[in-house]
Amino acid sequence: MASLRGAGYRDRQVKSRHVASALTIAAGAASLVAGLALGASVHAPLPARAAGPEVRPSVAATRAPAESPVPVAAPVATPAPTPTPTPRSFDALQARVEGLLQAAGADGGVSLVELSGGSPQSWSLNGDGSFVAASTYKLPLLMEEAQAIASGRASPNDTLCYEEGDWEDGWFGDYEPGACFSRAELDQRAGIYSDNTAAHILVRADGGTDALNAYARAHGATESEFYDPNVTTAADLARLWQNEAAGGAGGAAAQRYLYPLLTNTAYEDGIPAGVPQGSTVVHKIGILDGEVNDAGLILNGPHGPYVLAVTTNGGGWTLVASVAAAVARFEAT
Repeated sequence: MASLRGAGYRDRQVKSRHVASALTIAAGAASLVAGLALGASVHAPLPARAAGPEVRPSVAATRAPAESPVPVAAPVATPAPTPTPTPRSFDALQARVEGLLQAAGADGGVSLVELSGGSPQSWSLNGDGSFVAASTYKLPLLMEEAQAIASGRASPNDTLCYEEGDWEDGWFGDYEPGACFSRAELDQRAGIYSDNTAAHILVRADGGTDALNAYARAHGATESEFYDPNVTTAADLARLWQNEAAGGAGGAAAQRYLYPLLTNTAYEDGIPAGVPQGSTVVHKIGILDGEVNDAGLILNGPHGPYVLAVTTNGGGWTLVASVAAAVARFEAT
C-alpha cells in the first residue's frame, strides 16, 4: 500500500511539476509580450480604443516590469464667455421728466448720451421733436471756429469787420460801420455772452447759412436748419456734442479753444444749475420768447462724461435745471 501510495504520489508530483513548468513558461511568454507591448506604448501614439466594456488586465500583464507613465497634459479650462451687461431701464427717468414737463405746462425734447462706462447708453424723450433753435445755432458755429483755428485754416488774430446787415439786439452796443474785431474776440462774445451780432459776423465770414448747415450735418445734426429758418431738435444738439467730444471736430486742439468759450458763461441757470456742485458743464443755451434750450457736455459725471440736450417751449430755466437734476440723479445710480 505504501509503495502504491508512494508511486501514485510521485505521479502526482511529476504531473504537478509538469503543470507548474507549463504555467511558468506561459507566464514568461505573457510577460515578454506584455513588456514589448508596454514598451511600444511609450514610443508610439496610443491607438483609439473602440467603445466597449471595460477589460481588466491579465495577471501576466500586471506582473510586467514597471515603466514610467506617459506624461499627460493638464486640462486647460475654457474661459467662460463674458456676460452681456443688462441695459438699465430708463422708465423711471422718463416718468420723472414727463411729470416735470406736464407740471410746467411745457412741450419739450430731451436727449441723453452717455460717453463712457461699461455699457454706454442713450435715451430720448421726443428727441426728434422740432423746436426753435434760438442761439443754439452758435454751437455748430463755434465748433467750426475752433476746428478751423486748430487746423490752421483760421487764426484767432484774424480781423473781421462789422457790416450793417450783421446787427441784432444783443449783449454789446459797440457795433458801427467800420468797427473791426479779432476773430478771438468775436468767438468769446458769441460763446460766453451769446451775443447775436458777433455771431452774425462769424456766420458771414465763414460762408453763410448754407456753409453752417453743411458743417452741422457733417457732424450729426441731420434734422436741423440752423440760422434760417433756425429750427433744431434735442437729438441733433446731443449728436453735435457727441461728435465733438469724440474728437470729430478737431480733437483736443479744438477742444482747448472751444471749451473755455462755453464754460462759466453768462447763462448758467439751466443745465449747470441742475447738476451737482463741482460739475464742469460745457454748454450752449438758446432763448427766444417762450423757447428755452440748453445743450451741454457734462465732463465729470459720476460714471464719466455724458451729453444732455433740452429743448422747451413754454418752460423756463427752472424746468431745464429740474430736468438736468433728474438726469444727474439717474447717472449717479
